[in-house]
Amino acid sequence: MAERPTGLKANKGIELLTFGTPNGVKASIILEELKEAYGTDYTWQSINIMQNIQKEPWFTKLGPNGRIPVIVDHDKGGFAVMEGLAILTYLTRTYDTDHKFSFTDPLDISRAEQWMAWQHGGLGPMQGQANHFNRFAPERIPYGMQRYTGETERLVGVLNTALEGTDYLVGNKYSIADIASYGWVNSLRFAGIEMDDFPNVKSWADRIGARPAVQKGCAVPSKSPFGNDAYAQSLKDDKEFAEKEEKVKKQIKAAKEQYGYKYASP
Repeated sequence: MAERPTGLKANKGIELLTFGTPNGVKASIILEELKEAYGTDYTWQSINIMQNIQKEPWFTKLGPNGRIPVIVDHDKGGFAVMEGLAILTYLTRTYDTDHKFSFTDPLDISRAEQWMAWQHGGLGPMQGQANHFNRFAPERIPYGMQRYTGETERLVGVLNTALEGTDYLVGNKYSIADIASYGWVNSLRFAGIEMDDFPNVKSWADRIGARPAVQKGCAVPSKSPFGNDAYAQSLKDDKEFAEKEEKVKKQIKAAKEQYGYKYASP
């Protein structure tokens, strides 16, 4: 069993404090991409959010919001950065010197910022609420279930439209704009969204997921059981899990019908 973190352990380079969530992998993916592209190494510690390590004083001094991920740049005087969007921009601005994952054109910089803001204010929060109401709330509230599952579907539809005729979100180039949303898209099935309904998003996610650095980043600190592939495999391998998931699927469908939900995007 890994030792429980009680503080920073490195004194040089980037130190990542994270867990295997859609937000957590934003940081680990870009760090793995920078490592592969430039040899920029980093250290990481697993912050088990179920144990509330992220609420401890040593952590909140670095990330006042008490959420993962947080990075600490020991080469910049121990400068700490919280929030996935800020981490993506800080790391590329500081270490992506050839702009392999970022942009130089001011308009493309803005386009990337717009899609990262869209994820930060839309896809992530709405999908997170869908997961909460569909699975973790102490009672099943049909209005909340259909409201947030429906809004997640709407947002995925926006992404699907944006990806029509292009491989990536900005400048037809893989970048931090794509990394920001990938972790959430990679767990859409867990949120009750059928990937096959959004073919452009599915192809985009497959394209990104095939990158070795992305695969490594998604395994820091460990691979999530809620990723689309792992979820699909669990449905095949675990009869009890499959039965529970079918029940959730029916509950979401009934909630949508109760409130007359009709898909529309945007």
